Amino acid sequence: MEQQEVEVREDSESQLIYRIERPVYDETFIRSQLLHHKENSTTFRQRLAQCFRCSSHKAKAALLSFLPILSWLPSYPVKQYLFSDVVSGLSTAVVQLPQGLAYALLAAVPPVYGLYSSFYPVLLYTFFGTSRHVSIGTFAVISLMIGSVAVREAPDSMFYVLPANGSNASAFVDEEARDARRVQVAVVLTSLVGIIQVLLGVLRFGFVAIYLTEPLVRGFTTAASMHVVISQLKYLLGVKTQRFGGPLSAVYSVKAVLSGITNTNVVTFILGLVCLVFLFVIKDLNERFKKKLPVPIPGEIIVVIVSTGVSYGMSLSADYKVDVVGDIPTGLSAPAVQNFSLFPNVITDSFAVAIVGFSMDISLAKIFALKHGYAVDGNQELIALGLCNFISSFFQTFAITSSMSRSLVQESTGGKTQIAGLVASLVVLLVVVAIGFVFQPLPQTVLAAIVMVNLMGMFRQFRDIFTLWRTSKIELAIWLVAFVASVLLGLDYGLLVAIAFAILTVIYRTQSPRSAVLGHVNGTALYCDVDEYEEAAEYEGIKIFHCNSSIYFANSDLYVNALKEKTGISPEQLQAAQKAQRKQKKVNSKNNSPLKICVRYKKQGVTHEVLPQNVTEEQKNGQLQDRHDESDTEEAIFLEPLTSVHSIILDWTSANFIDSVGAKVIKQVIKEYAAVDVQVVIAGCNRALLAELDALQFFTGVMSTDMMFPTVHDAVLHCQKFRPAAAKNNDTT
Repeated sequence: MEQQEVEVREDSESQLIYRIERPVYDETFIRSQLLHHKENSTTFRQRLAQCFRCSSHKAKAALLSFLPILSWLPSYPVKQYLFSDVVSGLSTAVVQLPQGLAYALLAAVPPVYGLYSSFYPVLLYTFFGTSRHVSIGTFAVISLMIGSVAVREAPDSMFYVLPANGSNASAFVDEEARDARRVQVAVVLTSLVGIIQVLLGVLRFGFVAIYLTEPLVRGFTTAASMHVVISQLKYLLGVKTQRFGGPLSAVYSVKAVLSGITNTNVVTFILGLVCLVFLFVIKDLNERFKKKLPVPIPGEIIVVIVSTGVSYGMSLSADYKVDVVGDIPTGLSAPAVQNFSLFPNVITDSFAVAIVGFSMDISLAKIFALKHGYAVDGNQELIALGLCNFISSFFQTFAITSSMSRSLVQESTGGKTQIAGLVASLVVLLVVVAIGFVFQPLPQTVLAAIVMVNLMGMFRQFRDIFTLWRTSKIELAIWLVAFVASVLLGLDYGLLVAIAFAILTVIYRTQSPRSAVLGHVNGTALYCDVDEYEEAAEYEGIKIFHCNSSIYFANSDLYVNALKEKTGISPEQLQAAQKAQRKQKKVNSKNNSPLKICVRYKKQGVTHEVLPQNVTEEQKNGQLQDRHDESDTEEAIFLEPLTSVHSIILDWTSANFIDSVGAKVIKQVIKEYAAVDVQVVIAGCNRALLAELDALQFFTGVMSTDMMFPTVHDAVLHCQKFRPAAAKNNDTT
């Protein structure tokens, strides 16, 4: 029976000491003596019935999961939270109103639809969302993605109209028909985005956001910010240009603005520039004195109110041809059914918008949840966003997500729950129903300035380039590819290219793992890279090979090549040398003329020569040495035996899985080494990987569980005692 002793004590320096004495374990001993599988008496039918069995507890849990507001609203501390939430909601609404108007221009729809998108989704998220601090509504990146689709499906060229009187005047664009069509496209896209998000949430696909790695998202959003700024240049300058979409749209837009820069409306440009500077100063003051200010200075609403008053008082639209927001209908629009015939045209874009929108939301939600000590459910967030988009689309809204700038305002002004979002939505409702017409004289250049200043934080992400250069070149490549591809190819194609490249980097990393030969650190149970640490020393005759990757079809050949290169032992080369020795012995026995094989063993190859020489053969396994025997006629150098290594240990502590191809390759290489009297054993294999090896019938034939060891040290002790017969014979010859 096994004898084991464990001692843990504290020495004079209060350092824990760990000692253990036990026999060497192999997998055969573990399976027969230590571990036994639990018997599962539950049948598949019983497990299936358990999944579909309904109970009051399950029903309550499902209801609270679907409507998170029911879990916190009954215990809402009115005296402690209500005032803070109301103040936070009012502060957020002050920012949400001008952003809703501004981002509607990015979405290529009239400004009033930005107000709709700032009301309905925010109201719905109060009931279905799990984050207490994010501000749902319009967002620049999502709005721009929608706008590119709307422009692509309803370009200006579709709505050119000839003058009714038949004069020679040039054709003009029917803006009313064009805007109606673009609203239709945006609404259909939003509806499909909502359906996709709900389905992904129901199917528990909240993990899809992990494929949008942080460098990818930051590179993509930086590129989106570039698109946004470029799209706002014409409004800032008052230049009339068409809106471009698709690949190279940013280049065409810049070219069009520069071509018409001589037609700049000076009044528009001066007004936009003044607003730009003012907003930048206010934003800088809010940043510097955020700890001293009870609430941030509402720069956006100040600019909107003042510029609207100036525009109305000075008749900027009529007298100076300054483009203004224009008609804002009072009241809410009646629900309408979408044009489902447009679904096939926008399905690819809807997936991109759905994933990007969810990624932005869950990343912000997790940041605030971690800061304030509560949990968010990624799958429920998907369902919440999906319902917000789908239901709201019937009321003429476009797709939404959480906004970083508004979320920071909502959190920094004392917001505790989504009651703050509810208050903000009610303020927007008041504007839409009662005083929306007040904003009709608002110059579009002011909205452009608001958009540009709100993106200043995005452009700080260029600093990532220097950080990633020092930390990870691969992540830097992902950032740059996401940025360049999204700027040049557009946001939809750019996102696809960035995701594809990120997946390729994963494949590259698994196909180019780091491998090393390990050595023992004296007095410890540690095994470290002998090339990196001077304390690590190899055991005589034993090579310990470590590779920080799983073994499967894509890298199995690379694994074997690295094994042979790092250990310096190639079975093919050793077999070739042995074959030459056997052949020479036959020749010697026939001619009765002793000849000796001179073998030069190198990492890259084995060369052998047959030299006529009378020598005495001498073998000693474990060393490569030169034999010098001088005669009157010639001199020869003899290297015997062929290798000093009798055992190779494969350290699989980093391996997570293995497939059938990898298992076959490992079995083959073990057989090849056995043919040249080098035993191969495996150490550090986890139980899940062992189960996969069992399923792949790895332990058949010459393969057995005796060659599997739980730790590298078990394998080392085994190899020191149980060595191939040829190696033992060579030691005693």
